[in-house]
Amino acid sequence: MPGPVRDPRLQRAGRVVYLQGEHRRKGGKAVTYTICEPCIDVKDKGCVDECPVDCIYEGPRMLYIHPDECVDCGACEPVCPVTAIFYEDDVPAEWKQFTPINAEWFSDSVTGLGSPGGAAQVGPKDVDHPVVAAWPAAG
Repeated sequence: MPGPVRDPRLQRAGRVVYLQGEHRRKGGKAVTYTICEPCIDVKDKGCVDECPVDCIYEGPRMLYIHPDECVDCGACEPVCPVTAIFYEDDVPAEWKQFTPINAEWFSDSVTGLGSPGGAAQVGPKDVDHPVVAAWPAAG
């Protein structure tokens, strides 16, 4: 297994995190963190402040992690007050649909953002993934 890799996106963000190269790939795709159902209508944004690579984007009802921009550092997970963020392999069964929801939010069929390279330059978007938009309001 290759040694630790210094991620240049974290250097640019003023933080240094070392990743173990190959653990970020599974079946040819990136393994990442996922924001799940507890974030809907909460959007605390503590995770946004902690993310060293600015890969957490905002929709009207929920935040979304860009799977190609996430460097898998895990800084977002412990600061979420509603326990909405999970490593992809650890997402509870009832919320497994949120892994593709996070990825699809960036697609042409939802926001058309693709890979913009950082949420700050994009700002909040006025559209949620259709599943999130249709999710019943809490209460």
